[in-house]
Amino acid sequence: MTVATFTVVLALGSCLAGLVGALTGLGGGVVIVPLLVIAFGVDIRYAIGASLVSVIATSSGAAATYVREGYSNIKVGMVLEIATTVGALCGAMLAPHVPANGLAIVFGLVLMYSAYLTGHRGDDAVDRQPPDRLAVALQLDSVYPTPEGERPYHVRHVPAGFGLMYIAGVLSGLLGIGSGAVKVLAMDQAMRLPFKVSTTTSNFMIGVTAAASAGIYLHRGYIDPGLAMPVVLGVLVGSTVGARLLTVAKTGWLRTTFMWVIIALAVEMLYSGAMGRL
Repeated sequence: MTVATFTVVLALGSCLAGLVGALTGLGGGVVIVPLLVIAFGVDIRYAIGASLVSVIATSSGAAATYVREGYSNIKVGMVLEIATTVGALCGAMLAPHVPANGLAIVFGLVLMYSAYLTGHRGDDAVDRQPPDRLAVALQLDSVYPTPEGERPYHVRHVPAGFGLMYIAGVLSGLLGIGSGAVKVLAMDQAMRLPFKVSTTTSNFMIGVTAAASAGIYLHRGYIDPGLAMPVVLGVLVGSTVGARLLTVAKTGWLRTTFMWVIIALAVEMLYSGAMGRL
């Protein structure tokens, strides 16, 4: 495969990754890393470096649209970003000491658990429980747009969400995925945010998380401009299109897409890691 062909194919694959990442809040990294490692035979640490840069592009391409439309909860994102940034730095420092096959297996297990949790919650319903005191003190409760007008929602279990965000940050630094899967699940399952609010707030957050660990990967020489450039351009285009589609997409369809994409990727990464193909 020539360099030109490689660049074009990688850009097209990255465009699809950005589209999926923007729709589901995954950030595109869960597609970019397996794409580079399995399809193109790139060393997983260089794949992670390129993925972290692409996650920043996904966040930049989608977050502005979501904030303008009123979906992202900026206050929740800013509070939780403290935990994810610290976690991302810890994960990035730990990554060089973990074998490549071990990274792939951890990646796959995280995705399989994410898929399981996603399939065990129904569509968003009106929250009739009393407000959470800590969320009220931090003024985290908000509203989001629906076809019937703005719908209010309450934020739950802030400490649990904060702890899960630290874990999400560690996984981001280790795996280069922006940890969108864990962020969405933490907000959707633990903090009980509506699914569209969870995915859009995740997109708002992942760029900062990825930037924290990308600096360490850059310092260690794991970010190759030849890989990063087509990935970033493709992801930026895909995430911009995905941001437009999310505002009209049905929540049930988004959950199904989220679940099956990460199941497929988890199986591939678990198989590759277990067989020692990385």
